[in-house]
Amino acid sequence: MPEPTSPASTTPGPARRACSRTASTTVAGYNGLPFDVVTVPRGPRGLQWEEIHLPGEGKSVAAPSPEDATGKAAERRRDAERTKAEILDVAAAEFAEKGYDGARVEEIAAKTRTTKRMIYYYFTSKDQLFVTVLERAYTVIRNLEQSLDVDHLDAVDAIRQLAELTFDHHESHPGFVRLVSIENIHRAEHIARSSTLSTLANPALDVLTRILERGRAAGLFRGDVDALDVHMAISAFCVFRTANRYTFNAIFGRDMLDPATREHHRRMLGDLLVSYLTAR
Repeated sequence: MPEPTSPASTTPGPARRACSRTASTTVAGYNGLPFDVVTVPRGPRGLQWEEIHLPGEGKSVAAPSPEDATGKAAERRRDAERTKAEILDVAAAEFAEKGYDGARVEEIAAKTRTTKRMIYYYFTSKDQLFVTVLERAYTVIRNLEQSLDVDHLDAVDAIRQLAELTFDHHESHPGFVRLVSIENIHRAEHIARSSTLSTLANPALDVLTRILERGRAAGLFRGDVDALDVHMAISAFCVFRTANRYTFNAIFGRDMLDPATREHHRRMLGDLLVSYLTAR
């Protein structure tokens, strides 16, 4: 009986591999479909050959329907988005807690169901990961501002609600305030490289501008007010009480999160803005 064809043979037919097993078996492969493996009992130097029959060789294998293929592709996209979101959640916490220099991509990978290589696949570098974290954090507050239905409020109520929205957001997202502080330590070098963040100034000022214009048209607000000045006043108040609440409490003995103190400051911010905007 002639020896079996060697693995390098170009003769058409089933693929073969050397092995020392004697029983036939089935192994998974070829896009998840099984190979039929049949052991040929003779081979050089005592080895045996396994003939690996790919799906479709000698039997009919149904191709996946277009609907199945589309559904699987959509599921893969959803999985990728879930993975990216998980990475960004953990990365935001790591950067906020340890700063840009202290955060490690290895630790972010260890705290997610990913690897360092996968993080770089999605975000290319630590720099880009941090930029994406900043973009997402700023987008959240900008979307909240845009969702405020100020057109159905009078100008005074609208400016109060916008201030209270920022107050509540910053208090419930201290990580955002820390990320902004960290980026200022780095002199905004990451924001400067982001095309997304550079477009978020207009949404930030759009709502304020509409409120101020309506207030001026109604004769309520003074005419020399700049929307960016008002934005800065709101941000300064809200960032300070979140970023400095520990030192403020240690020095002055006042807890910014005490319910009575919190409500007092929330109302005070609105009063300060209205007093400034209506001063003659």
